[in-house]
Amino acid sequence: MLTKLKKPAVMVMTGAMLMASLAACGSNKDDQTEEKADNDSFYSAKFENGKYVEPVSITTVFPITTNLKFKNGENIDNNVHTKWAKDTLGIDIKYLWTVSDQNNAYQTKLRLMLTSGQEMPDIISFRGDPTLIADLISSGQFADAGELFDKYASDTYKEAMAQDPTVWNPYMRDGKRMGIPILENAYNNDPVMYIREDWLKKLNLKAPQTIDELETVMEAFTNQDPDGNGKKDTTALSVGFKNNLNTWMSETGWVFGMFGVMPNQWNVGADGKLAYGSIQPEMKPALSKLQDWMKKGYISQESGLYDEVKASEAFTAGKSGIIVGPYWMTGWPIPDLKTNVPTSEYKPYPLPAGPDGKVGRHGTPISTGAVLINKNMKNKDAFFVYQNYLFDNWANPDGDGPFSKGFAKGYDYDIGPNGEIYREQDSDKIPGGWVDAIRYTLTFDGAIIPFLRINGLAKLANGEKPSTPYEETLTTSIPEQMQAAKIVVDQKDAIMPSMFTGTPTETQLSKGDMLSKLEKEVLNKIIYNKTSVDEFDAFVERYNSSGGAKIAEEVNKWYDEIKSK
Repeated sequence: MLTKLKKPAVMVMTGAMLMASLAACGSNKDDQTEEKADNDSFYSAKFENGKYVEPVSITTVFPITTNLKFKNGENIDNNVHTKWAKDTLGIDIKYLWTVSDQNNAYQTKLRLMLTSGQEMPDIISFRGDPTLIADLISSGQFADAGELFDKYASDTYKEAMAQDPTVWNPYMRDGKRMGIPILENAYNNDPVMYIREDWLKKLNLKAPQTIDELETVMEAFTNQDPDGNGKKDTTALSVGFKNNLNTWMSETGWVFGMFGVMPNQWNVGADGKLAYGSIQPEMKPALSKLQDWMKKGYISQESGLYDEVKASEAFTAGKSGIIVGPYWMTGWPIPDLKTNVPTSEYKPYPLPAGPDGKVGRHGTPISTGAVLINKNMKNKDAFFVYQNYLFDNWANPDGDGPFSKGFAKGYDYDIGPNGEIYREQDSDKIPGGWVDAIRYTLTFDGAIIPFLRINGLAKLANGEKPSTPYEETLTTSIPEQMQAAKIVVDQKDAIMPSMFTGTPTETQLSKGDMLSKLEKEVLNKIIYNKTSVDEFDAFVERYNSSGGAKIAEEVNKWYDEIKSK
């Protein structure tokens, strides 16, 4: 267990140290640019004063997601972002095609390009199915991205990537880094516990710190009419495990974490090898506990049919008292609770400890996708000129930089008549409304230094003043979000990270769907008390004999190779 928990703590320290080191690096950005500009062979085209003298092009493809909004008659081909790239950097972004990303349409169209042998664009940015990324890499159409990264990436970009070097693992082929990880905010989906504070007060209860105290609260929330309507119509805990037990919201992974195991992922076992959590013996007492909670009505009989969002609706409707999920739930969907129950109160709390004092939660990967660079791209350096600028100026802007207030005036910010800054919460004061133009960028979020946001929110929750423009933007976060972020950081030692980050193995591809179906079927039957907890042992034998043991062998072969590097 200790082996599993130490690494994230080190990563948080690394993130904190980088906040200081990035400031030092910033002083030589211009010097680095000038030095590279003086080297005629460094760039593929004439480069002066931070931009290409004659514009160079980057071809790409792009998913139009539901949260992508445009204004002023713009579209993905012609907007404030494409104009910025051309005017500031001398880069002309050309979209071969775009598609609404409903029903995985972007993934489907990329797959069709691959199977039909079409020529790929200069770059592909993709978040999602690792099998597709693996197949794109295997097509042989893409360059050694790691070699290009080492040559062209700025210090800030490299330091952000170094916060967790394992992000390269899924894209390693024969020692080469074939895709550049798209970095995300650290701990973004790590869970905290949200509890109806008004219910605790009404029933004279305290927030639970242990599983026994939790069950006391759940009993009261289920049977003592906490909403005061004279009906027995409340449940204690909102969970949904239609998709998985260990998921991103309304989840139950923390229940298993109290018993020292994490389902649906690969964990380091006592022998140092990777072991699939869902088939470990520690699952049995956790499953027994969920079975008991289902029988007692603490969780809904519909939980196995609910996905993450559907399960949250009982909490936001005021009909359940506890839900577990990320710190950002304070922005969505929890605000619906106040709309539906104006007198309601809620607070975030740490996850409780199990019978032996264990607290366990899943971790959040700081990369869920990659950029692939076509080996035939004429100006491969152009992607790095583009991305370096965003890492150096957007990810953690200084007070005098081009993005000190936001990406684009009149889009994600505006300036009022007295110099006040209007942002998302002031959308009605921005002509045409607030638009998150950074979503137009090639990697979807501009540039992210993984630990910056969560550490900044935790700092503000501790009562410290913002000391950077980036931290100043966080001050608009609601107090509950800051407090939830602080809890996430404070409980970092409880993280049980998913240790297999490679591409799906041969047996996973051939038998993974069947094994996943078997897993859900048996574990759900146990939770619903349609079969005994003892059936778990027979399930494990069947799982292993049906391909699980072979997958473990393949996964550990990968793990041994990664450890040896």
